[in-house]
Amino acid sequence: MNENPADLAPELCVLIAAVLGLVNGLFLPRERQWRVAVICAAGLVAGLAVAGVAATRADLMVFDAFAVDPITHVTRIAVLGATLGVLALAAGQVRGHPRESEHYVLILLSALGTIVLGATSDLLVLVAAYLLASIPAYALAGFGKDAPGTEAALKYYLMGALLGVFMLAGVTLLFGVGRGTAYPALRAGLADAPSAAVAAGVVALLAGLLFKAGAVPGHFWVPDVTEGSPPAIAAFVTTVPKIGAFTALYRFGAEALPPGTFWPALVAVIAAATMTLGNLAAFGQDNVRRLLAYSTVSQAGYLLVPVAMAGRTDLAEPALLYYVAAYAVTNVGAFAVVLAHGRDDLAGYAGLMRGSPLLGLSLVVCLLGFIGTPPTAVFVGKVLMFGAALDGDYVWLAVVAAVNSVASVFYYLRWIVPLFRRSDERSRPARGASAVAVVAALFSLALGIGSGLALTS
Repeated sequence: MNENPADLAPELCVLIAAVLGLVNGLFLPRERQWRVAVICAAGLVAGLAVAGVAATRADLMVFDAFAVDPITHVTRIAVLGATLGVLALAAGQVRGHPRESEHYVLILLSALGTIVLGATSDLLVLVAAYLLASIPAYALAGFGKDAPGTEAALKYYLMGALLGVFMLAGVTLLFGVGRGTAYPALRAGLADAPSAAVAAGVVALLAGLLFKAGAVPGHFWVPDVTEGSPPAIAAFVTTVPKIGAFTALYRFGAEALPPGTFWPALVAVIAAATMTLGNLAAFGQDNVRRLLAYSTVSQAGYLLVPVAMAGRTDLAEPALLYYVAAYAVTNVGAFAVVLAHGRDDLAGYAGLMRGSPLLGLSLVVCLLGFIGTPPTAVFVGKVLMFGAALDGDYVWLAVVAAVNSVASVFYYLRWIVPLFRRSDERSRPARGASAVAVVAALFSLALGIGSGLALTS
């Protein structure tokens, strides 16, 4: 068994930064707590650098529970990069807050749990990672201590606790019938286990992971938390936890379940329901944060397609990993525009292209990216997703995804069209959030244009 802590260097960078940030926050005066943001950002940058180096090395298993492989590499880089963007967005919003340092530390701890969630190959570690990713996020959702934030935090917590209990029950049942918690042992043990017990355990386990992914039926928290929590935290909870949830789902389906199970059919039905419900609910939204909330639900449906194809086609893994990275960049960019402009109503974006061309163009790139328009990164992810569904003999699922992608054009255009209208209003976008939006849009284009190099390397 490999027990070298250096193999967990990216995670240790985040943990050390969180501890140092918490300790420094105890002694720094309120007007200097911004230094904690610098410490946390330094930890994320260091983690990104070490994760990039680790991605060039051979795959290995650490402590018999933590896999260091392409899934982990992408999870690390996507989570750390998205968290760095969220940290930049949050820094301008909580400057001078009495709990400013705790805000940054909670973001890092939740991100750390998300990385472990996507990298673990053991059910017990999966549960611990779920809790670490969730509990700090509950506190962040209600950080503003206003009525909408309190309601959002309460709904987020209650649904997470309820579905977390189902997840624990599923883990217990799978351990009982599979005679192990490590995925390789579970795969061997479940092959001879009663099919009804396996089905009940898998469905219960799915409850918790689908909650983190914001997919049906665990999606009810998404619109209220996105609208009620601070904008930077809305960007965080609709982006970062999803990365770990989808990679955890894929790893469980590919490594823990024996071949020939009901997994593809079950996840395919959930995927179709998720993308359809998300699109239908987004049609009538005039609040841009609720629109983005239901957009993330629909995107969760597309991301579940390669999860359903786990073990059925070699295209499933690259489709999921590329789509996850593309989604993270695009979603953070869209929320950065909302935070920079400071308006939650669609009408408030009239004339943005004339008043702030870079900000308006960044929003257009992100929204067209959600649709899957070339040359954005999500376009490449969707092409791979369709290929995985077709290669896995789920043609009907590819058709449902295509119809939903076309239908989503309507509500994204409802947001894009006002940008080009004339307006007498002149806003002064927040510089930091505007910079994050522009960088995210450029990354989306770079990932799309450079997809050939990324996928062949």
